[in-house]
Parts: sequence; C-alpha cells; structure tokens
Amino acid sequence: MPVQPQPPAPGRILSEPPAARADALAHVRHGFFGRRGGVSSGVYASLNAGTGSKDDADSVRENRHRIATGFGAEPHMLVGVHQVHSPKAVFIDAPWSGERPHADALVTTNPNLVLSVLTADCGPVLLADKDAGVIAAAHAGWRGAFGGVLASTLKLMTEHGARAENICAAIGPCIQQPSYEVGADFRDTFLAADAANARFFSDAFAAKPHFDLPAFCAHQLALLGVGDVEIIDIDTFRDETYFSHRRSVREAAPDYGRNCAAISLG
Repeated sequence: MPVQPQPPAPGRILSEPPAARADALAHVRHGFFGRRGGVSSGVYASLNAGTGSKDDADSVRENRHRIATGFGAEPHMLVGVHQVHSPKAVFIDAPWSGERPHADALVTTNPNLVLSVLTADCGPVLLADKDAGVIAAAHAGWRGAFGGVLASTLKLMTEHGARAENICAAIGPCIQQPSYEVGADFRDTFLAADAANARFFSDAFAAKPHFDLPAFCAHQLALLGVGDVEIIDIDTFRDETYFSHRRSVREAAPDYGRNCAAISLG
C-alpha cells in the first residue's frame, strides 16, 4: 500500500525523525537515526532505512524521504553504497546514475549530497573536515574495521583536500562491548595481526571474550592522525530504539531493519 509522503514543517524541515548527534560534528549537519519517526511496521517499526530488507518498498522510500527532508534535501540526494563488509571507499560527486558500487565508505565535496551508511550493530562512522569541505560516511563492522575501511576513507578524504589533523569523527550507536560476545578464534585473528589488540577484548562479562568495536574503531582513527574522535555510547543490542541484527537472531525474527547514519556539508 502506497505511503503518503510527510510534508516538511513550516520554514525549514520536518517533523524530523529523532537522531543522536555528536558534539565533534556540531559544525556540520549529521544524524544517527534509529527506529523512531518512520512508517514501517512489525519487525521494521518504524524508521527502517534498509533498501536491502524485506520491508515494504514504499515504506522504506518514505522513511528515507523523511531522513532526507531533515537535511533539507530531495530524497535522491540521500546516497549510499551497496555495503559488503569491505575496506573499499569510493568518491561521489553526484547521485549514482546506475547501480550503487560495492563498497563500505563514501566521500564527497558536494555540499548538496547527504552521505549515508546503514547499520544494525556495526559501527557507523561519520567524518568531516569542514574547512576543506570534505565529508565521509563509513560502515565499520569488525571485518571492515579490521580490514582497513577507515584507512581507505582517510586516504580518499586527504586526496580531496582534507587534512587528518583537521578531521572530526563520530562513531555512532553500535553494539557495545558488554553485548558483543565473540569466540576465541575471533580474538586470535586480531591478536595475530597485533598483540596489542588484546586491549579490545575482555573476559569480565562472561566466559567468552567480548569485543569493544567502537574502541577499536577509535584507535584506528587515532593511528591515522584524526584530531577529534567521539564515541556515542549507545548499545544497539540493548537499546530497542535501534535496530539490531544480533537481537533479531536472539528473538528468531524473520528479518531486521537498518539504522541510518547521515552527514552533509550543506
């Protein structure tokens, strides 16, 4: 059934879907959107932004329209990539004319674009060098973070004029260490790459190790010279105002919605 678009509020934007925001990115428009403020129902209630989910397509379009409207942008200017848990970052200067590239981060200097990534426990990372006019959005699950997606993002940003020490970054709502139980083989993968990665694992929560994804991402950004990194301390697994893949598995749900993190220079 078609969904009627939500009209913008008088003057500027919305009846805006609520979003978490970071002090580090106060100088640019951005938001980490969760489940509230949309039109989807059931397991997708309510602001499911996931085009790859099995949700009603009209509902997803309306949810994405509401997010775009919050930035004062037309829906087609809210852009993303086909996420594949890779280290690949791509540059975009206009909405894709065909299929979205398979990648996990995107960078722009176009103030009219709204960059977005979708998550449901993985780490959404938004970055900006306001002075250089360069922004980025990255999807950092453990595979992407371990594989170098943040390094790829920084490389592409600097190629377009950003300076690492001038970049501000925010790691948005994602699964936090008390909820992120992993196996010994998972930990061994990180320790084999660098024994110092032991700092991101704890046995204090249960018999199995627990991984600190946002701290690992923040450490990677610090190593890359990013000047200001903020972690938003919201656990998507425990906070039911956010979508969570791990929670959907625990509840034997047939599918799950996706949270949207978005940023714009405009």
